[in-house]
Amino acid sequence: MEASLKVKLNEDLKQALRDGDKVKLGTIRMVISAFKNAEMAKKAKLVTAAYKKAGITDLGVLEGHPEKELSAAQIAEIAQQAEFNDSDILAIFAKEIIQRRDSIDAYKKGNRPDLVAQEEAELAILLAYAPQVQLSRAEIAAAAQKVFAEVGAHGPNDKGKVMGKIMAELKGKADGKEINTVVTELLNTIH
Repeated sequence: MEASLKVKLNEDLKQALRDGDKVKLGTIRMVISAFKNAEMAKKAKLVTAAYKKAGITDLGVLEGHPEKELSAAQIAEIAQQAEFNDSDILAIFAKEIIQRRDSIDAYKKGNRPDLVAQEEAELAILLAYAPQVQLSRAEIAAAAQKVFAEVGAHGPNDKGKVMGKIMAELKGKADGKEINTVVTELLNTIH
């Protein structure tokens, strides 16, 4: 069984530290930090939802009232739901890759070759973790057609329903801009 992406990142972090590779070390730390922050935000959202479900809308009333706190089982379930899997981490990588490409373009326009070189080095490291095979336009279209049938899409007004579902299905497998373009084109052809 292949090691999870979290394990691989931690192993690569240790290796970069041993090798003294500051760029790789910084890039991996940045990705780990990004997914841990995203996990914490997801966990906070789940905890808030659990309290609301229990009828507690003002979280300030919890102080001094331990009987209103969540049970250990509820906390364990929330922690498990909030934990990122490989596809969630790959989505972080995709976001960081897009950010690096945008920064490279901006730095080139600003005539900052030093910053371009830094961003390109980080981009190369990020790309090493990204899936090597991205879905083709035809594969995205096929997935979109399947989602159209599932949600009953009848035109451009249904884009919100379609995008939510297809982005979850294709997370880390295709570029979001490409998915958006394909879905928009296909929805515009439905009458």
